[in-house]
Amino acid sequence: MTALEEIAHLSNVPIDVEVELDHRQMTVREILALENGSVIKMIRSAGENIDLLIGGTVAGSGEIVIIEENFGVRITDFVEEA
Repeated sequence: MTALEEIAHLSNVPIDVEVELDHRQMTVREILALENGSVIKMIRSAGENIDLLIGGTVAGSGEIVIIEENFGVRITDFVEEA
């Protein structure tokens, strides 16, 4: 029996998948100063990989893609267990 067959009974369990572009710590003053059109400068550069989190843990990385009028993530790498 393969590993996928062994866990087949779990295949419909929902798991949160998050894509993290970047994060930044801001003061309350900075947040209150935000308005429509404000830009929050991030550390990452355009074209850099983004993190893919599964269950709150970094599981891989990917790149943002545009499919018709929607955004998506093309997975480029999965974290291997140590």
